Amino acid sequence: MAGRKVATVFGGSGFIGRYVVQRLAQQDYVVRVAVRDPAGARFLQTQGRVGQIVPLAASVTDAPAVARAVEGAEVVVNLVGILFERRPGDFQRIQGDAPGAVAQAAKAAGVESFVHLSAIGADAASPSLYARSKAAGEAGVRAAFPEATILRPSVVFGPEDGFFNRFAGMAMLPFMPVVAGATRFQPVYVGDVAEAVAAALARPEARGRTYELGGPRVMTMREVLRFILETTRRRRPMVDMPMGFMRWQAGLLQRLPKPPVTQDQLLLLERDNVVAEGAPGLADLGIAAKAVETVVPGYLKRFRPGGGRREAG
Repeated sequence: MAGRKVATVFGGSGFIGRYVVQRLAQQDYVVRVAVRDPAGARFLQTQGRVGQIVPLAASVTDAPAVARAVEGAEVVVNLVGILFERRPGDFQRIQGDAPGAVAQAAKAAGVESFVHLSAIGADAASPSLYARSKAAGEAGVRAAFPEATILRPSVVFGPEDGFFNRFAGMAMLPFMPVVAGATRFQPVYVGDVAEAVAAALARPEARGRTYELGGPRVMTMREVLRFILETTRRRRPMVDMPMGFMRWQAGLLQRLPKPPVTQDQLLLLERDNVVAEGAPGLADLGIAAKAVETVVPGYLKRFRPGGGRREAG
């Protein structure tokens, strides 16, 4: 493989990661998929030629493993993130401290380009631990690798997403619960996020910049849920859930291995999740954003009565 370009992607087996790995493989990179569980990333190897996609064990919190993973790479992408803590302090360890450590290792290894995936809403002053840790991660990356590109997506959608699929499953309940119905989102297609990563690595003008990624439509949570009900052809009353009740319920459920909602997530739901006015975005990276309406109905068909199998065509 002498002369081949090498890319290291931390978190490459996740929802967004699989699209990024595929895109980089298409650009003829040898892709190291740095994950905690290499066996769980083997499915990615079919997205490239034999030996082109290489899963390897490298947790972002394991400094020696990180150093090995970035050695000899031209580009590094950090996609690692969590939605809730399994142990107290996980947000800070994984999203606050680790990005800067990965960026520092990449800089020491002579990596040319570094892309870090953060999130809209990253804010050191936020009441949410998630948002504060995202802001800390950005700061660490900037300090260690000033020319890194930071991408901040809104809610990401695609066939494997945990957003539209999750609420579509709830459409089979007797009613559709509505939490923070007025909060606004700007859903962005996972393929467009992967294209943004590739563009950020390829474009010199993207270095050192932060981009906020959102789709062409801003939707309130109520509009999202109504769209899901219409798409799944489920007629359900929409019932507003008091935030106080939701916080109480989240407190009861937070000890579950995968809680349906956490108190920290409820804090996030109280703030809009849209691209800031004037912020560089997908268009600045040469990407025309795909709309929710052109993608989501295709993978929500299975939630329709009869699994969508009764439909002609």
